[in-house]
Amino acid sequence: MSIQAISPLDGRYSHQLKELGLYFSEWALLKYRVHVEVEWLIKMSETPWIPEVRAFSAEEVAQLRTLAATFDEAASLRIKDIERTTKHDVKAVEYYIKEVLRDTTLSDVTEFVHFACTSEDINNLSHALMLQGGLYRVWLPAAEALVDAVAELAEQTKDIAMLSRTHGQPASPSTIGKELAVFVYRWQRQLRHVRQLEFLGKFNGAVGNFNAHHSAYPDAPWPELSRSFIEGLGLDYNPLTTQIESHDYMAEAFHALMRFNNIALDFDRDVWQYISLGYFKQKVVAGEVGSSTMPHKVNPINFENSEANLGLSNAMLDHLANKLPISRLQRDLTDSSAIRNMGVGVAHSVLACQNALQGVGKLSVNRDAIDADLRDAWEVLAEPIQTVMRKHGHANPYEQLKDLTRGSSITAEALRTFVEGLDLPADDKARLLAYTPTSYIGLASELVRAIQK
Repeated sequence: MSIQAISPLDGRYSHQLKELGLYFSEWALLKYRVHVEVEWLIKMSETPWIPEVRAFSAEEVAQLRTLAATFDEAASLRIKDIERTTKHDVKAVEYYIKEVLRDTTLSDVTEFVHFACTSEDINNLSHALMLQGGLYRVWLPAAEALVDAVAELAEQTKDIAMLSRTHGQPASPSTIGKELAVFVYRWQRQLRHVRQLEFLGKFNGAVGNFNAHHSAYPDAPWPELSRSFIEGLGLDYNPLTTQIESHDYMAEAFHALMRFNNIALDFDRDVWQYISLGYFKQKVVAGEVGSSTMPHKVNPINFENSEANLGLSNAMLDHLANKLPISRLQRDLTDSSAIRNMGVGVAHSVLACQNALQGVGKLSVNRDAIDADLRDAWEVLAEPIQTVMRKHGHANPYEQLKDLTRGSSITAEALRTFVEGLDLPADDKARLLAYTPTSYIGLASELVRAIQK
């Protein structure tokens, strides 16, 4: 961490995001470029359509793959040094690989490094692999940890009745667990979308037509070779592109993250409100300070930090999702600088998940506050009473209960007197008389079963 880092991602929060550097840093981009270049050289050695690239020995294949597998800071700095001369980052990678192979048994095939490639053939595959790795190896575990923690809390609190609030006003009771399970179910749907994302790649030359490839080897089945190469990297083949892969899949990925983020934002604000209402207490951590002047404060800082990072994540991801699929004619360079920031959007989402998870770990249910709210909310039983009256054909039941309860402070005695005066079957009347605000929770506890365990 540098105290002079411009971005807090590389400064204040760098210790929390170190793993993302393996996928979204400049070093990572150079490493994946080397990986794609050497895999293409290996692929050419394995096909009979390019006889000038001889078959490699197992040792030579291992040597090539070691270039990416052991790629370190010294290698990346050498490429950056070459780039100072070339003024072209992908060409610098090509020259670096040739330089490494110059005095080896592979020196005879160095001119086939980057053969028939445009820079974007290497870049788009590198970016796809970076995004795939960053999402599935860093973001997804962080998101799943948050969802699992909330799911566990939902299970533990599924029977704890609480007063609901619609429009900020007292409403039919629910349970803590059921309300948390709503978020879990929503998140789980979005995680299924994330797990099913495609990561597309193209490998078809300067304008997407295999022009150079066909000029050198007109009989080679270039679309099939391209598909085989891309799928061998673990990506999905895009057969129709301009010079660049169109980035639609990236927009889909970013939109999926944004949907997850928006649910998390909703969650953060609701939990913040429950803390404000006293429904949740927060565990005190020794040494932590809630306010520089008010010693009693235990602030919901984790949920507030999560909310802030979700906003930053969505702002970046939304811009990239809207910008990247748009390019003038066969190519402009506006995607190049923009795409370098995809890790920023992902990183803020990871931070948000980490903060929310930490906040969830500090929560404990405050039964006294919850029960106090319910004890004074007898008016919520107007709903079951008018519903049963409607069932048995009473005239204007809604209006009768509205006149009795709306804007008034209702007691248990007043409701009991009203119900006892109704002409209802004994079993329905007994059920209504047995209700309390705490017991009137419908199927809330059972509904928690809908979330995936």
